[in-house]
Amino acid sequence: MQKEAAYQSSLARILKAVALETPDRVPVVLEYAGFAAHVTQTPMAEFLGDPEKNLQTMIKAYHMVGGADAINYGSFWPYNLCYSFMSKVRVPGVDLPDNDMWQVIETELMTRKDYDRIVDLGWPAYFKKFMGERIINDVPASYLPPQRKAPDTQAAWRKEGVPVLCGGDVTTPFELLCGSRSFVPFAIDLIEIPDKVTAAMDAIVPHLIGNRLQVAKDLGYPLAWVGGWRTAPSMLSPVMWQRFAWSYFKRIVNEVVDTGLIALLHLDSDWTRELNRFLELPKGRCIMALDGETDIFKARQVLDGHMCIMGDVPATMLFMDDPDTVFDYCTRLIKELGPQGFILQSGCDIPTNAKLENVQAMVAAATG
Repeated sequence: MQKEAAYQSSLARILKAVALETPDRVPVVLEYAGFAAHVTQTPMAEFLGDPEKNLQTMIKAYHMVGGADAINYGSFWPYNLCYSFMSKVRVPGVDLPDNDMWQVIETELMTRKDYDRIVDLGWPAYFKKFMGERIINDVPASYLPPQRKAPDTQAAWRKEGVPVLCGGDVTTPFELLCGSRSFVPFAIDLIEIPDKVTAAMDAIVPHLIGNRLQVAKDLGYPLAWVGGWRTAPSMLSPVMWQRFAWSYFKRIVNEVVDTGLIALLHLDSDWTRELNRFLELPKGRCIMALDGETDIFKARQVLDGHMCIMGDVPATMLFMDDPDTVFDYCTRLIKELGPQGFILQSGCDIPTNAKLENVQAMVAAATG
């Protein structure tokens, strides 16, 4: 009963922050994968190769840190990145030494002819064919779902009194095409054949949500992760950003919210230029999660009373600095951005090589 009470209290605290209400204190959330292997001294290949070991290692790391109000995602499968980037992934123990980090390998897997194939075949058929023939064919059978008995991640964390926030993830057509074409060829396509790119994006976007987010909601997950990294305004001119990025991003966020889930906007890189556009998204139903590149204080100024802000303790700070520096920065975030509509978290994932005492300092700044 004590663990369940802690679970309900933490979840309520987070939902109040999202709804722009005033919780009893600013909540703090942990987001990590490789850090769990590092801090528990678990070989990376072992951490990734066994789903149950992966889950239990992440839980062990959580307790070493000293707890938090929630975990962003509760387990990690490296080949899931293939589906987010449409790129190959190298994995320790398979393609890399046992203790190396996994790597997304961005190469030109897609050609210009594929834009027409997407339109002609339809996205579901094209995507299945693309992944099977160009990416998943290299994945060891031991890593594929038929060979892996996935543990009940949500139930395992709930026994610890910890909510798992994200029950699904979705990205934009831009991110998928950019990953599979690779950055430079894709950037040239945007200039030389913009209509073909737009036609492909229009064919992709209706199929990105499907029913899996409704399944996540039915299972009790409160959030869905909506990712953006190459779609950051710092990467594109205003006209191109509106055409190729924002119009699709906005549609996807609205679809997530319509499902009944909170949209966790995982925004890597610098989105400062277009912060005011986020006022177009549903009030009190989104979290803007920043990674240290976007001006988080300006984000609060622009979106105060409209959207919850999450972040943004930089990866460099958690690795290079000392606990006092981390604690002071987190205290500043809490004082200047809270208590309404703010959740303390690392900027993107806690880095694999973060110092345990620095992560502990981040949590302590919120929990006292």
